Amino acid sequence: MAYLYEKDPAAIYDLSFQRVKTALVPFDIHPEMEPLITRLVHACGMPDIVTALRWDEAITSSASEALRRGAPILCDCEMVAAGITRRFLPADNRVTVTLNDAAVPELAQTLSTTRSAAAVSLWEPYLDGAVIAIGNAPTALFALLELSERTRLRPAAILGFPVGFVGAAESKDALCDAAICPFITLTGTRGGSALASAAVNGLCRIATGDKQ
Repeated sequence: MAYLYEKDPAAIYDLSFQRVKTALVPFDIHPEMEPLITRLVHACGMPDIVTALRWDEAITSSASEALRRGAPILCDCEMVAAGITRRFLPADNRVTVTLNDAAVPELAQTLSTTRSAAAVSLWEPYLDGAVIAIGNAPTALFALLELSERTRLRPAAILGFPVGFVGAAESKDALCDAAICPFITLTGTRGGSALASAAVNGLCRIATGDKQ
């Protein structure tokens, strides 16, 4: 049996973004945020996330400027890093994941925390001015906020999309309340690596002047 469906990659890409933009028409989105939100909706197929997104107004300018000057991108897991399109990076930015560092299991035991949170403690040398993408572990986002408060080091931007039913909503609420730097997050239990990666990709396209 043969199915009729679009097979041309370029046509699929263009049509997909056209449909996302149509779906976003009912929402009052500031033009500066539209490219980033378009990427997020495209990544998950759910236009209704728009009403649950929270962000600092400086997120696009702060993140894109940092990316242009070569800021590292720190990710909480390999899936987030894998979803970042390297050809979009404006300055061949380093993408770092410390979760699988050999020191992390023992560090997690010493700190009585998760591996994801322990891995964040290894970000300290790179944290100041970095772009942070969290798409998996709520404990990583909590640990990031604690690390920044303790060291007074400030990332250029936090893209906070941890997912789940234990700590995800609470960690994102804490991010909004802390406001240690420009951020964007999806409140509630939804989130995931695809959204965190999409946020990085969207900001990279903004940084290079390509809005789609």
